[in-house]
Amino acid sequence: MSVTDFDRLPIAASPAAEGHLKVVPVRHRARTIGTVAAVVVLALILQSVLGNPRWGWGIFAEWFFSEPVLAGLGRTLLLTALGALFGFTLGTLLALARVSSSPLLAGLAWGFIWLFRSLPLIVLLLILNNLGYLYETVALGVPFTDITFASWSTTQLMTPFLAAVLGLTLNLGAFSAEVIRGGILSVDQGQHEAAAALGLPKGHQARRIVLPQAMRSIVPTAFNEIIGLAKGTSVVYVLALPELFYTIQIIYRRNLEVIPLLMVATVWYLIILSVLSVIQYHIERHYARGALRTLPPNAFRVVFAKLGLVALHPAEKPVAPAEEAQSAPVTSRGFEGLPRGGAVEIRGVAKSFGTLKVLSDIDLSFAPGSVTAIIGPSGSGKSTLLRTINHLERVDEGTIAIDGELIGYRREGDTLYELEEREILKRRTDVGMVFQNFNLFPHLTVLQNITEAPIRVRGLGKAEAEALARDLLARVGLAEKADAYPRQLSGGQQQRVAIARTLALKPKVLLFDEPTSALDPELVGEVLNVIRELAASGITLIIVTHEIGFARDVADRIIFMEQGRVVESGPPVQILNAPRHQRTADFLARVN
Repeated sequence: MSVTDFDRLPIAASPAAEGHLKVVPVRHRARTIGTVAAVVVLALILQSVLGNPRWGWGIFAEWFFSEPVLAGLGRTLLLTALGALFGFTLGTLLALARVSSSPLLAGLAWGFIWLFRSLPLIVLLLILNNLGYLYETVALGVPFTDITFASWSTTQLMTPFLAAVLGLTLNLGAFSAEVIRGGILSVDQGQHEAAAALGLPKGHQARRIVLPQAMRSIVPTAFNEIIGLAKGTSVVYVLALPELFYTIQIIYRRNLEVIPLLMVATVWYLIILSVLSVIQYHIERHYARGALRTLPPNAFRVVFAKLGLVALHPAEKPVAPAEEAQSAPVTSRGFEGLPRGGAVEIRGVAKSFGTLKVLSDIDLSFAPGSVTAIIGPSGSGKSTLLRTINHLERVDEGTIAIDGELIGYRREGDTLYELEEREILKRRTDVGMVFQNFNLFPHLTVLQNITEAPIRVRGLGKAEAEALARDLLARVGLAEKADAYPRQLSGGQQQRVAIARTLALKPKVLLFDEPTSALDPELVGEVLNVIRELAASGITLIIVTHEIGFARDVADRIIFMEQGRVVESGPPVQILNAPRHQRTADFLARVN
């Protein structure tokens, strides 16, 4: 290149000049054409509707706020509210029955749903309105006896309004049951297991853990059903019940102004839909907590921000992004003061899934305060053995005891009787479990994740539980993350929160199911450091792991399993350096 060529090159702008460069976004001609076309279409529609005198806007204005119309609107809103309240209450009960372990209860719920989803609403309303033809009286008493406490005439009891509410309830209940069941099934199974492992009762699990997460799937479809219900109230005209649409019909049959009166009904239905849509938006926003790193802005705040009254995004306490937090050093305070470790006795345990034998005649003892690592190939039964220790999996044969107390059963002679759920949950709190995939509750903050079980299971006051939680977070090096949601944390941080959550119940035995397998290699060390400190605390640790080096450093004993059996057990030096069984040697040769 010649000197002349260099002279023709553009001179690079200085950094100061670059800071003042004007940025021009790329022009999207197709978008511009589409916008112009939309404006033209909208103008044509407005001109057609507002410029045509046959729409009768004067008559529309005359009747829009008239007393009969408002009375009909009020009845429509009342039917919608009652139908939604009772319908979703019934639907929730039916959904819980559908997912219950009772075949008869699940079958009965399925039959109800099948019947009332099949019946057209108008047919159901007519049947209910004529129920007096089938049953002269409705009685309250003891079934299958002549004992009656009270009775009423069916014709007098089943008024058109009651028939409408009952019909809308039965119809919505059948459809909403499947919506709610779908939401329940959408919650990851790990959430159920984590709640059970913390000893939370079934009702509390459903109310605080499962349903709040299920609501993210339920709400959009549920509001479709509610909007359909609001419009479906027009069907009750067959009962001569003067709701909005029937009132409009009466008026236009008298004055023959059909279109203006239909527009009155149309606009009111649009207003109802708009209000329900705003409510839906805010409910969805509420249940999006923890699922999104940044919540969408409040709809009212958007309007006020457009008017310049408030800022669109209020100042919030900053939470460090997970990517930045990954490199943060882990500084914890140790785990002195934890309860004394418990002794674990496993005798003759066997477990099958169908024809697949997962565990065969397992006999193991774990001394108080010992640290045991269980290794072996995938599918060898390691995780299943761990889950039987806290009764997340029922054993087919054998017993498991903590400090001499059976887990999941009581013994009378040669017979084992499984305990009721309440007793199982109570004993399970002595056996904490940290899962491979963390299983933190995403809709709860870190602090709430840790305090949930101590408050509900141990009976701690909120202030005491929060003080305990903050202390444990400091011990695992996450004191500043109390108000963050799990999604805002790195994998290593989430696992450390899971450890703190388990320790909050002060268990005698702590189970780790491959605690680092779901982590990036860079994050493994921070979790293993916490487990190392736990190993020195005196609590009994049983760890399923593929980290052979970690097992060598921390464990008192290593157990090698294959095909549901204990192949070899002994000190780390013996198992890892001089295994007695050839299968153990072959496995270690592959993983080292």
